[in-house]
Amino acid sequence: MKTWTAPLAALTALTSLLLAVAGPALAQHGGASAALPASAAAPEATQFDFLLGVWELEVTPKVSGLAAMVHGTPKIVGSWKAWRAFDGHGISDELRLVDASGNPVGLNHAQRIFDAKSKQWLVQTLDVYRARFGSATAKWQGQQMNQSGSGTNNEGRALLTRTRFHDIGAERFRVQQDRSLDNGATWDEATLVILARRVAKVAPR
Repeated sequence: MKTWTAPLAALTALTSLLLAVAGPALAQHGGASAALPASAAAPEATQFDFLLGVWELEVTPKVSGLAAMVHGTPKIVGSWKAWRAFDGHGISDELRLVDASGNPVGLNHAQRIFDAKSKQWLVQTLDVYRARFGSATAKWQGQQMNQSGSGTNNEGRALLTRTRFHDIGAERFRVQQDRSLDNGATWDEATLVILARRVAKVAPR
């Protein structure tokens, strides 16, 4: 059986950054909860709606060196499902990846909420298998969603990512993620490329 320890380790580190921002705790005053007033979601809170539903994935991690020469690019597939959350202010989603033999490669949960004050998306992700969190911000620009994240890789090194959701349509979209291990001085581009095809319009919970 072919093994892909190095490229798959890099892949899981990156996908953990693709994918919740906890709501504010209610303040306690004199033993009573001071509830926040109801607030309608901003119009921009629909910008991630293209992700809603269930998607099947073709994932292409970037590999180089001897592994690429001998084995080529590993075959990674998966699913991505998302549903509306936070009273319409955002969404939650789950990304699951497996290799060609069906072995788990990654399981990541994300919570995305639009912050009307800063006019950007706040994203918190959980790499379930490694119990590791990452954070990111995202903005809709033109016809695509651009996301910038930070976290650590499998060696514990600080990692920056920039992720572009593009070619967005009703039945498919694409994702490209770049990474930097030197605080953005240089970037390794297209470290992860995803093609998503729609399976269902509504994701099961």
